[in-house]
Amino acid sequence: MTVLNVLLVTYGFPPLGGVGVLRAASLARYLPTEGVRLDVLTARNASAVGADPGLLRGIPPEVMVHRTLALDLPFGLKKAVKKLIVGITPSPASLSTSAQDKPRRQAAAIRDLLLPDPQIGWLPTLTRKARRVIRNRKIDLVIVTVPPYSSLLLIKKLRNEFSELPIVADFRDEWLSTTIDLVSFSRSSRARTVARRIEATAVANATAVVAVTEAARHEIRTRYPQEKDGKFQVIPNGFDRKALQSPPRDTSRRNRIILTYIGNIYGSTNPASLVKALQTLPSEVRSQFRLRFIGHIEEQVFRQDLLQLGEVVQLRDFVPQDKALEALREGDYALLITQDPVNVSAKFYDYIGAGVPILALVHPEGEVKRLLNELRAGWSADINDVADIRRLFLEAAAAENPLLPSFRPNHAKIAQYERKSLAGRYAALLHSIASPSLKSGFAPMSETEA
Repeated sequence: MTVLNVLLVTYGFPPLGGVGVLRAASLARYLPTEGVRLDVLTARNASAVGADPGLLRGIPPEVMVHRTLALDLPFGLKKAVKKLIVGITPSPASLSTSAQDKPRRQAAAIRDLLLPDPQIGWLPTLTRKARRVIRNRKIDLVIVTVPPYSSLLLIKKLRNEFSELPIVADFRDEWLSTTIDLVSFSRSSRARTVARRIEATAVANATAVVAVTEAARHEIRTRYPQEKDGKFQVIPNGFDRKALQSPPRDTSRRNRIILTYIGNIYGSTNPASLVKALQTLPSEVRSQFRLRFIGHIEEQVFRQDLLQLGEVVQLRDFVPQDKALEALREGDYALLITQDPVNVSAKFYDYIGAGVPILALVHPEGEVKRLLNELRAGWSADINDVADIRRLFLEAAAAENPLLPSFRPNHAKIAQYERKSLAGRYAALLHSIASPSLKSGFAPMSETEA
Protein backbone atom coordinates (compact mmCIF):
# COMPACT_ATOMS: atom_id res chain seq x y z
CA MET A 1 0.00 0.00 0.00
CA THR A 2 1.28 3.45 -0.91
CA VAL A 3 1.89 5.62 2.14
CA LEU A 4 -0.38 8.68 2.17
CA ASN A 5 0.88 11.89 3.79
CA VAL A 6 -2.12 13.37 5.63
CA LEU A 7 -2.50 16.58 7.62
CA LEU A 8 -5.25 16.51 10.26
CA VAL A 9 -6.39 19.99 11.34
CA THR A 10 -8.13 19.98 14.71
CA TYR A 11 -8.56 22.82 17.18
CA GLY A 12 -8.51 20.56 20.24
CA PHE A 13 -6.06 17.69 20.72
CA PRO A 14 -4.53 15.82 23.67
CA PRO A 15 -3.39 16.53 26.31
CA LEU A 16 -6.70 18.40 26.30
CA GLY A 17 -9.65 16.31 27.43
CA GLY A 18 -13.34 16.13 26.61
CA VAL A 19 -15.39 14.49 23.89
CA GLY A 20 -14.36 17.14 21.36
CA VAL A 21 -10.84 15.71 21.07
CA LEU A 22 -11.68 12.00 20.92
CA ARG A 23 -12.32 11.72 17.17
CA ALA A 24 -9.05 13.44 16.29
CA ALA A 25 -7.18 11.45 18.95
CA SER A 26 -8.51 8.15 17.61
CA LEU A 27 -7.58 9.05 14.03
CA ALA A 28 -4.08 9.97 15.19
CA ARG A 29 -3.83 6.71 17.10
CA TYR A 30 -4.99 4.33 14.37
CA LEU A 31 -4.46 5.91 10.93
CA PRO A 32 -0.68 5.26 11.04
CA THR A 33 -1.47 1.53 11.00
CA GLU A 34 -3.45 1.99 7.78
CA GLY A 35 -0.83 3.30 5.38
CA VAL A 36 -1.04 6.93 6.55
CA ARG A 37 1.83 9.11 7.68
CA LEU A 38 0.00 11.64 9.83
CA ASP A 39 0.76 15.21 10.82
CA VAL A 40 -1.58 16.99 13.24
CA LEU A 41 -2.02 20.77 13.31
CA THR A 42 -3.71 22.04 16.47
CA ALA A 43 -3.96 25.08 18.74
CA ARG A 44 -1.31 25.32 21.44
CA ASN A 45 -3.64 27.20 23.81
CA ALA A 46 -7.03 25.74 22.89
CA SER A 47 -9.66 26.18 25.59
CA ALA A 48 -11.22 23.04 27.03
CA VAL A 49 -13.06 21.71 30.07
CA GLY A 50 -9.93 19.97 31.37
CA ALA A 51 -6.77 18.02 30.66
CA ASP A 52 -6.42 14.32 29.95
CA PRO A 53 -2.72 13.46 29.49
CA GLY A 54 -3.57 9.77 29.18
CA LEU A 55 -5.00 10.41 25.72
CA LEU A 56 -1.66 11.82 24.57
CA ARG A 57 0.13 8.65 25.65
CA GLY A 58 -1.98 6.76 23.12
CA ILE A 59 -0.65 8.80 20.16
CA PRO A 60 2.13 6.97 18.26
CA PRO A 61 5.52 8.72 18.39
CA GLU A 62 5.71 8.87 14.59
CA VAL A 63 2.73 11.28 14.49
CA MET A 64 4.15 14.79 14.20
CA VAL A 65 2.07 17.33 16.14
CA HIS A 66 2.35 21.02 15.20
CA ARG A 67 0.95 23.48 17.75
CA THR A 68 0.25 27.12 16.96
CA LEU A 69 -0.96 30.04 19.03
CA ALA A 70 -4.68 30.81 18.85
CA LEU A 71 -6.08 34.25 19.65
CA ASP A 72 -8.91 32.79 21.70
CA LEU A 73 -10.77 33.36 24.95
CA PRO A 74 -10.09 31.15 27.98
CA PHE A 75 -12.77 28.49 28.51
CA GLY A 76 -14.43 30.18 31.50
CA LEU A 77 -14.48 33.64 29.92
CA LYS A 78 -15.83 32.20 26.67
CA LYS A 79 -18.76 30.63 28.51
CA ALA A 80 -19.45 33.89 30.36
CA VAL A 81 -19.53 35.85 27.10
CA LYS A 82 -21.79 33.25 25.52
CA LYS A 83 -24.27 33.55 28.37
CA LEU A 84 -24.32 37.30 27.84
CA ILE A 85 -24.95 37.30 24.11
CA VAL A 86 -27.00 34.18 23.28
CA GLY A 87 -30.56 35.07 22.50
CA ILE A 88 -30.01 38.78 21.86
CA THR A 89 -32.33 40.02 19.14
CA PRO A 90 -32.60 43.50 17.67
CA SER A 91 -35.31 45.65 19.25
CA PRO A 92 -35.95 49.34 19.86
CA ALA A 93 -34.84 48.85 23.44
CA SER A 94 -31.52 47.38 22.37
CA LEU A 95 -30.88 50.48 20.30
CA SER A 96 -31.41 52.77 23.27
CA THR A 97 -28.53 54.88 24.55
CA SER A 98 -29.53 54.39 28.18
CA ALA A 99 -26.88 53.05 30.53
CA GLN A 100 -28.84 49.91 31.28
CA ASP A 101 -28.72 48.88 27.61
CA LYS A 102 -24.99 49.39 27.24
CA PRO A 103 -24.12 45.75 28.09
CA ARG A 104 -26.56 44.55 25.43
CA ARG A 105 -24.99 46.77 22.77
CA GLN A 106 -21.51 45.63 23.81
CA ALA A 107 -22.62 42.01 23.72
CA ALA A 108 -24.10 42.46 20.25
CA ALA A 109 -20.81 43.95 19.05
CA ILE A 110 -18.85 41.02 20.47
CA ARG A 111 -21.30 38.62 18.88
CA ASP A 112 -20.83 40.11 15.44
CA LEU A 113 -17.06 40.27 15.85
CA LEU A 114 -16.67 36.60 16.80
CA LEU A 115 -18.67 34.93 14.04
CA PRO A 116 -19.03 32.08 13.47
CA ASP A 117 -17.38 31.32 16.85
CA PRO A 118 -14.68 32.69 19.18
CA GLN A 119 -12.05 30.37 17.68
CA ILE A 120 -12.03 32.59 14.57
CA GLY A 121 -8.92 34.15 16.14
CA TRP A 122 -6.99 30.97 15.34
CA LEU A 123 -7.49 31.31 11.59
CA PRO A 124 -4.54 33.63 10.70
CA THR A 125 -1.85 31.54 12.41
CA LEU A 126 -3.60 28.33 11.38
CA THR A 127 -3.53 29.32 7.72
CA ARG A 128 0.13 30.32 7.73
CA LYS A 129 1.22 27.15 9.51
CA ALA A 130 -0.95 24.87 7.37
CA ARG A 131 0.62 26.23 4.19
CA ARG A 132 4.13 25.60 5.55
CA VAL A 133 3.34 22.09 6.75
CA ILE A 134 1.75 21.14 3.42
CA ARG A 135 4.86 22.23 1.54
CA ASN A 136 7.53 21.04 3.96
CA ARG A 137 5.93 17.70 4.76
CA LYS A 138 4.76 17.02 1.18
CA ILE A 139 1.16 16.57 2.30
CA ASP A 140 -1.06 14.56 -0.05
CA LEU A 141 -4.39 15.24 1.66
CA VAL A 142 -5.84 17.48 4.39
CA ILE A 143 -8.65 16.70 6.86
CA VAL A 144 -10.28 19.66 8.61
CA THR A 145 -12.47 18.46 11.49
CA VAL A 146 -15.10 20.75 13.03
CA PRO A 147 -16.39 22.25 15.29
CA PRO A 148 -15.21 24.92 15.78
CA TYR A 149 -16.82 25.78 12.47
CA SER A 150 -14.51 28.73 11.86
CA SER A 151 -11.90 26.14 10.83
CA LEU A 152 -13.97 25.57 7.68
CA LEU A 153 -12.67 28.92 6.45
CA LEU A 154 -9.26 27.29 6.02
CA ILE A 155 -10.57 25.10 3.20
CA LYS A 156 -11.12 27.96 0.73
CA LYS A 157 -7.78 29.52 1.67
CA LEU A 158 -5.97 26.26 0.94
CA ARG A 159 -7.91 25.69 -2.26
CA ASN A 160 -6.79 29.09 -3.56
CA GLU A 161 -3.17 28.05 -3.18
CA PHE A 162 -3.28 24.27 -3.71
CA SER A 163 -5.81 23.76 -6.47
CA GLU A 164 -5.36 19.97 -6.77
CA LEU A 165 -4.95 19.15 -3.08
CA PRO A 166 -7.65 16.74 -1.78
CA ILE A 167 -9.37 18.28 1.25
CA VAL A 168 -11.88 16.57 3.54
CA ALA A 169 -14.38 18.56 5.62
CA ASP A 170 -15.12 16.38 8.66
CA PHE A 171 -18.29 17.38 10.54
CA ARG A 172 -18.38 15.91 14.05
CA ASP A 173 -21.73 17.71 14.47
CA GLU A 174 -24.18 18.78 11.79
CA TRP A 175 -24.29 22.57 11.93
CA LEU A 176 -27.15 24.39 10.24
CA SER A 177 -30.10 22.15 11.08
CA THR A 178 -29.49 21.60 14.78
CA THR A 179 -26.24 22.78 16.38
CA ILE A 180 -26.71 26.43 15.53
CA ASP A 181 -30.01 26.41 17.43
CA LEU A 182 -29.00 24.24 20.37
CA VAL A 183 -25.46 25.17 21.35
CA SER A 184 -23.98 27.82 19.06
CA PHE A 185 -22.18 30.87 20.41
CA SER A 186 -24.59 33.18 18.58
CA ARG A 187 -28.04 32.51 17.15
CA SER A 188 -28.73 35.89 15.54
CA SER A 189 -29.94 36.24 11.97
CA ARG A 190 -26.51 37.50 11.01
CA ALA A 191 -24.91 34.44 12.58
CA ARG A 192 -27.12 32.18 10.46
CA THR A 193 -26.27 34.10 7.30
CA VAL A 194 -22.55 33.84 8.03
CA ALA A 195 -22.86 30.13 8.87
CA ARG A 196 -24.70 29.34 5.62
CA ARG A 197 -22.09 31.18 3.60
CA ILE A 198 -19.14 29.53 5.36
CA GLU A 199 -20.56 26.03 5.02
CA ALA A 200 -21.52 26.47 1.37
CA THR A 201 -18.05 27.75 0.48
CA ALA A 202 -16.36 24.92 2.39
CA VAL A 203 -18.51 22.24 0.75
CA ALA A 204 -17.90 23.70 -2.71
CA ASN A 205 -14.13 23.66 -2.20
CA ALA A 206 -13.83 20.35 -0.33
CA THR A 207 -13.09 17.11 -2.14
CA ALA A 208 -15.26 15.17 0.30
CA VAL A 209 -17.58 15.91 3.20
CA VAL A 210 -17.69 13.39 6.05
CA ALA A 211 -20.52 13.27 8.60
CA VAL A 212 -20.81 11.02 11.65
CA THR A 213 -24.41 9.87 11.14
CA GLU A 214 -26.54 9.09 8.12
CA ALA A 215 -29.07 11.69 9.27
CA ALA A 216 -26.36 14.36 9.34
CA ARG A 217 -25.07 13.30 5.93
CA HIS A 218 -28.60 13.60 4.55
CA GLU A 219 -29.07 17.09 6.02
CA ILE A 220 -25.82 18.42 4.57
CA ARG A 221 -26.21 16.65 1.25
CA THR A 222 -29.78 17.98 0.76
CA ARG A 223 -28.55 21.55 1.02
CA TYR A 224 -26.20 21.08 -1.95
CA PRO A 225 -28.07 19.15 -4.68
CA GLN A 226 -25.65 20.42 -7.30
CA GLU A 227 -22.83 18.33 -5.78
CA LYS A 228 -22.24 14.65 -6.58
CA ASP A 229 -23.77 12.26 -4.08
CA GLY A 230 -20.45 10.46 -3.60
CA LYS A 231 -18.94 13.63 -2.17
CA PHE A 232 -20.90 13.09 1.06
CA GLN A 233 -19.72 10.24 3.28
CA VAL A 234 -20.42 8.76 6.73
CA ILE A 235 -17.75 7.63 9.19
CA PRO A 236 -19.32 7.39 12.67
CA ASN A 237 -17.71 8.04 16.01
CA GLY A 238 -16.81 4.99 18.05
CA PHE A 239 -15.24 3.48 21.14
CA ASP A 240 -11.91 1.96 22.12
CA ARG A 241 -12.21 -1.70 23.07
CA LYS A 242 -8.93 -1.55 25.03
CA ALA A 243 -10.22 1.25 27.23
CA LEU A 244 -13.23 -0.86 28.19
CA GLN A 245 -11.65 -4.25 28.87
CA SER A 246 -12.11 -4.35 32.63
CA PRO A 247 -15.24 -6.27 33.67
CA PRO A 248 -18.22 -4.36 35.08
CA ARG A 249 -18.70 -4.45 38.82
CA ASP A 250 -21.30 -6.84 40.25
CA THR A 251 -24.29 -4.67 41.15
CA SER A 252 -26.70 -7.44 42.14
CA ARG A 253 -26.37 -6.91 45.91
CA ARG A 254 -26.73 -3.14 45.90
CA ASN A 255 -29.83 -1.39 47.27
CA ARG A 256 -29.54 1.65 45.01
CA ILE A 257 -30.00 1.93 41.24
CA ILE A 258 -27.05 3.92 39.91
CA LEU A 259 -27.29 5.85 36.64
CA THR A 260 -24.11 7.45 35.33
CA TYR A 261 -23.96 10.36 32.90
CA ILE A 262 -20.52 11.28 31.53
CA GLY A 263 -19.85 14.48 29.59
CA ASN A 264 -20.96 18.08 29.67
CA ILE A 265 -24.43 19.42 30.43
CA TYR A 266 -25.31 22.16 27.93
CA GLY A 267 -28.18 23.38 25.74
CA SER A 268 -29.11 20.16 23.96
CA THR A 269 -28.70 18.08 27.15
CA ASN A 270 -30.85 20.28 29.38
CA PRO A 271 -31.93 18.07 32.32
CA ALA A 272 -35.11 20.02 33.17
CA SER A 273 -37.56 17.37 31.94
CA LEU A 274 -35.63 14.65 33.79
CA VAL A 275 -35.88 16.62 37.02
CA LYS A 276 -39.61 17.21 36.58
CA ALA A 277 -40.22 13.52 35.90
CA LEU A 278 -38.29 12.38 38.97
CA GLN A 279 -40.14 14.89 41.13
CA THR A 280 -43.42 13.22 40.15
CA LEU A 281 -42.26 9.82 41.43
CA PRO A 282 -43.34 8.64 44.87
CA SER A 283 -40.59 9.49 47.34
CA GLU A 284 -39.95 5.81 48.12
CA VAL A 285 -39.37 5.15 44.41
CA ARG A 286 -37.27 8.26 43.78
CA SER A 287 -35.03 7.42 46.74
CA GLN A 288 -34.02 4.16 45.04
CA PHE A 289 -32.03 6.07 42.41
CA ARG A 290 -28.63 7.67 42.44
CA LEU A 291 -27.85 9.81 39.39
CA ARG A 292 -24.14 10.57 38.98
CA PHE A 293 -23.23 13.38 36.58
CA ILE A 294 -19.54 13.53 35.68
CA GLY A 295 -18.52 16.55 33.63
CA HIS A 296 -18.81 20.30 33.21
CA ILE A 297 -22.23 21.93 33.72
CA GLU A 298 -22.38 24.91 31.39
CA GLU A 299 -25.34 26.82 32.84
CA GLN A 300 -25.96 27.56 36.51
CA VAL A 301 -29.67 26.95 35.98
CA PHE A 302 -28.94 23.34 34.97
CA ARG A 303 -26.99 22.81 38.19
CA GLN A 304 -29.77 24.36 40.25
CA ASP A 305 -32.37 22.13 38.59
CA LEU A 306 -30.38 18.98 39.34
CA LEU A 307 -29.73 19.99 42.94
CA GLN A 308 -33.48 20.16 43.52
CA LEU A 309 -33.36 16.36 43.60
CA GLY A 310 -31.26 16.39 46.78
CA GLU A 311 -29.39 13.20 47.63
CA VAL A 312 -30.67 11.49 44.48
CA VAL A 313 -28.09 13.47 42.46
CA GLN A 314 -24.31 13.48 42.76
CA LEU A 315 -22.36 16.06 40.74
CA ARG A 316 -18.70 15.64 39.86
CA ASP A 317 -16.60 17.87 37.64
CA PHE A 318 -14.57 16.75 34.61
CA VAL A 319 -12.29 13.74 35.05
CA PRO A 320 -9.97 12.02 32.52
CA GLN A 321 -11.65 9.57 30.19
CA ASP A 322 -10.31 6.42 31.86
CA LYS A 323 -11.75 7.51 35.21
CA ALA A 324 -15.08 8.41 33.63
CA LEU A 325 -15.32 5.03 31.92
CA GLU A 326 -14.44 3.26 35.16
CA ALA A 327 -17.28 5.08 36.91
CA LEU A 328 -19.62 4.25 34.05
CA ARG A 329 -19.00 0.52 34.36
CA GLU A 330 -19.62 0.61 38.11
CA GLY A 331 -23.25 1.65 37.60
CA ASP A 332 -26.46 -0.13 36.65
CA TYR A 333 -27.38 2.10 33.71
CA ALA A 334 -25.77 4.73 31.51
CA LEU A 335 -27.88 7.89 31.34
CA LEU A 336 -28.16 9.73 28.03
CA ILE A 337 -29.97 13.06 27.53
CA THR A 338 -30.28 14.85 24.19
CA GLN A 339 -32.81 16.96 22.34
CA ASP A 340 -30.84 16.75 19.09
CA PRO A 341 -32.64 14.77 16.36
CA VAL A 342 -29.63 14.58 14.01
CA ASN A 343 -26.35 14.41 15.91
CA VAL A 344 -25.27 11.54 18.17
CA SER A 345 -23.16 12.41 21.19
CA ALA A 346 -19.76 10.76 21.27
CA LYS A 347 -20.58 9.42 24.74
CA PHE A 348 -23.22 7.14 23.19
CA TYR A 349 -20.47 5.03 21.64
CA ASP A 350 -18.57 4.74 24.90
CA TYR A 351 -21.83 3.62 26.48
CA ILE A 352 -22.44 0.85 23.95
CA GLY A 353 -18.79 -0.20 24.06
CA ALA A 354 -18.93 -0.51 27.83
CA GLY A 355 -21.88 -2.86 27.56
CA VAL A 356 -23.84 -0.88 30.15
CA PRO A 357 -27.58 -0.69 29.41
CA ILE A 358 -28.69 2.81 28.44
CA LEU A 359 -31.65 4.81 29.69
CA ALA A 360 -31.99 7.51 27.04
CA LEU A 361 -34.12 10.65 27.09
CA VAL A 362 -34.12 11.55 23.42
CA HIS A 363 -35.93 13.03 20.47
CA PRO A 364 -38.70 10.53 19.61
CA GLU A 365 -37.78 10.47 15.93
CA GLY A 366 -34.07 11.16 16.26
CA GLU A 367 -30.93 9.35 15.27
CA VAL A 368 -30.07 8.30 18.82
CA LYS A 369 -33.35 6.44 19.23
CA ARG A 370 -32.87 4.71 15.88
CA LEU A 371 -29.38 3.54 16.84
CA LEU A 372 -30.44 2.55 20.34
CA ASN A 373 -33.14 0.28 18.92
CA GLU A 374 -30.98 -1.08 16.10
CA LEU A 375 -28.19 -2.04 18.51
CA ARG A 376 -30.61 -3.15 21.24
CA ALA A 377 -28.46 -1.10 23.61
CA GLY A 378 -31.16 0.13 26.00
CA TRP A 379 -34.49 1.88 26.32
CA SER A 380 -35.71 5.39 25.66
CA ALA A 381 -38.30 7.99 26.57
CA ASP A 382 -39.33 11.19 24.81
CA ILE A 383 -37.11 13.99 26.13
CA ASN A 384 -40.06 16.40 26.05
CA ASP A 385 -42.62 14.05 27.65
CA VAL A 386 -42.40 14.06 31.44
CA ALA A 387 -44.94 11.24 31.75
CA ASP A 388 -42.92 9.05 29.38
CA ILE A 389 -39.72 9.67 31.35
CA ARG A 390 -41.61 8.84 34.55
CA ARG A 391 -42.76 5.58 32.98
CA LEU A 392 -39.18 4.63 32.10
CA PHE A 393 -37.93 5.20 35.64
CA LEU A 394 -40.86 3.33 37.17
CA GLU A 395 -39.98 0.33 35.01
CA ALA A 396 -36.34 0.53 36.09
CA ALA A 397 -37.36 0.67 39.75
CA ALA A 398 -39.96 -2.11 39.63
CA ALA A 399 -39.34 -5.12 41.88
CA GLU A 400 -39.70 -7.36 38.85
CA ASN A 401 -37.57 -5.13 36.63
CA PRO A 402 -38.85 -5.63 33.06
CA LEU A 403 -35.80 -3.94 31.53
CA LEU A 404 -32.60 -5.71 32.51
CA PRO A 405 -33.78 -9.27 31.76
CA SER A 406 -34.57 -8.12 28.21
CA PHE A 407 -31.14 -6.52 27.67
CA ARG A 408 -29.74 -8.37 24.64
CA PRO A 409 -27.36 -6.02 22.83
CA ASN A 410 -26.44 -6.79 19.23
CA HIS A 411 -22.72 -7.34 19.77
CA ALA A 412 -21.98 -7.92 16.08
CA LYS A 413 -23.36 -4.52 15.09
CA ILE A 414 -21.83 -2.79 18.09
CA ALA A 415 -18.40 -4.12 17.09
CA GLN A 416 -18.64 -2.09 13.87
CA TYR A 417 -18.18 1.04 16.00
CA GLU A 418 -14.74 0.17 17.36
CA ARG A 419 -12.43 3.07 16.60
CA LYS A 420 -9.69 0.93 15.10
CA SER A 421 -12.14 -0.52 12.59
CA LEU A 422 -13.56 2.92 11.80
CA ALA A 423 -10.06 4.31 11.25
CA GLY A 424 -9.52 1.56 8.69
CA ARG A 425 -12.65 2.66 6.87
CA TYR A 426 -11.53 6.29 7.03
CA ALA A 427 -8.11 5.36 5.66
CA ALA A 428 -9.72 3.48 2.77
CA LEU A 429 -11.76 6.56 1.97
CA LEU A 430 -8.67 8.80 2.10
CA HIS A 431 -6.71 6.52 -0.23
CA SER A 432 -9.61 6.47 -2.69
CA ILE A 433 -9.89 10.26 -2.64
CA ALA A 434 -6.17 10.70 -3.19
CA SER A 435 -6.06 8.18 -6.07
CA PRO A 436 -5.63 10.01 -9.41
CA SER A 437 -7.82 7.41 -11.09
CA LEU A 438 -10.78 8.34 -8.89
CA LYS A 439 -10.77 12.12 -9.24
CA SER A 440 -14.15 12.04 -10.97
CA GLY A 441 -15.85 10.91 -7.75
CA PHE A 442 -16.34 7.93 -5.44
CA ALA A 443 -19.26 5.95 -4.11
CA PRO A 444 -20.89 7.06 -0.87
CA MET A 445 -20.09 4.94 2.20
CA SER A 446 -23.02 4.14 4.48
CA GLU A 447 -22.93 4.36 8.24
CA THR A 448 -22.99 0.61 8.77
CA GLU A 449 -20.73 -0.42 5.89
CA ALA A 450 -17.90 -2.49 7.24
